[in-house]
Amino acid sequence: MSDAVTSERNAAQLGVLTGAKTVSNVALRWVSVFLPTLERAFGTTTGTLTSIMGVAELGGLSTTATGRWLDRGHERRVFLAGMCAIAGSSLIALAGATWTFAIAYGVLILGVGNLTVAGHAWIGHRIAFSARGRAIGAFETSWALALLLGAPLLALLIRAFGWRGPYVALAVAALVGAAAVRRWVTPGVPVPAPAERPAPLPRSAFPPMIASAATAAAGLGVFVISGAWLHDRYGVSTAGLGAIAAASGAVELVSSAAVATVSDRVGARRSVLAGLAVLLAGCAAMASAGDSKMLAIAALLLFLCGFEYGFVSSLTLVTEAAPHARGRAIGVSNAFGTLARSGSVVLTGQLYEAFGIGGSLTWVTVAALVALAMTALTRRASSPGSP
Repeated sequence: MSDAVTSERNAAQLGVLTGAKTVSNVALRWVSVFLPTLERAFGTTTGTLTSIMGVAELGGLSTTATGRWLDRGHERRVFLAGMCAIAGSSLIALAGATWTFAIAYGVLILGVGNLTVAGHAWIGHRIAFSARGRAIGAFETSWALALLLGAPLLALLIRAFGWRGPYVALAVAALVGAAAVRRWVTPGVPVPAPAERPAPLPRSAFPPMIASAATAAAGLGVFVISGAWLHDRYGVSTAGLGAIAAASGAVELVSSAAVATVSDRVGARRSVLAGLAVLLAGCAAMASAGDSKMLAIAALLLFLCGFEYGFVSSLTLVTEAAPHARGRAIGVSNAFGTLARSGSVVLTGQLYEAFGIGGSLTWVTVAALVALAMTALTRRASSPGSP
């Protein structure tokens, strides 16, 4: 098969995977956007729900085991299992109790975490590093599309059917996405497991992993309380939150597209540093918003722009952190991210309840500075198109 045919086939399959991952990201992201709605539905508080979400994030540690399956060519199988978990989590949540929400969110994290690393491994195994930023950027547009397309639709479903409407729609969409992946994405070629014990990951692999995890912690730390902040401080309604979420999705889509079109030229490492600089500027603007609703929204969008560009660029660095054990490295990196996101969600929610947005932003700034330091320590590759 010629390189041109292979490239075209990979692009088509990447499109299917991206569509399915968009569904998974809608399932993950809508909860934070419409947190006030779920608080009322379950008769609980922001702190309780964010604590549940933070603990559930620990399900992402399962990717440390999944990584070896990915290195053996089972990316599609892992991806399909993740989509089925998303459908199951939506059905569990329909029971309507806080404890069923906790179980459902845990299953959701298992599904989203594992299908995400499966997608990254699929890209890393098939696409050269010199063009990988484009592929990762395209795949991660699913994160932005989840808000741009999903949030307004789910806001309408909430208005028409209540909080259960989104869960029913997402269960159906996840099953459709799984069917599409099974139909159009070819399975990888299984690779026999090595007879000897795998060598440890090189030390040079850890700075980009930690940088990616800290960036994720910073981004999720703001996002998880953004809906509550806008509602509590500025009186933004459910419909308003849906509109702001769509605007956030548009900003993130521009950032992901920028990674796809720019990062391979300027380098993934520089792209991460630039994204983190914009993220920190967004933090400062949010802290200075005062009583201005428009300034608060603009600051949040600035923050998300920097986060999306920096985080997606960091994923490109992670896919090349250990080329000879790519799936394992991606799985371990996601486990680091799991711990960072889990701690960030719990801590940010508690800081928000105790000190307001200022407490949350203090933690987020610390996480972003850690990400900057680790990115600066990331080894420069010597090949063309290096980070």
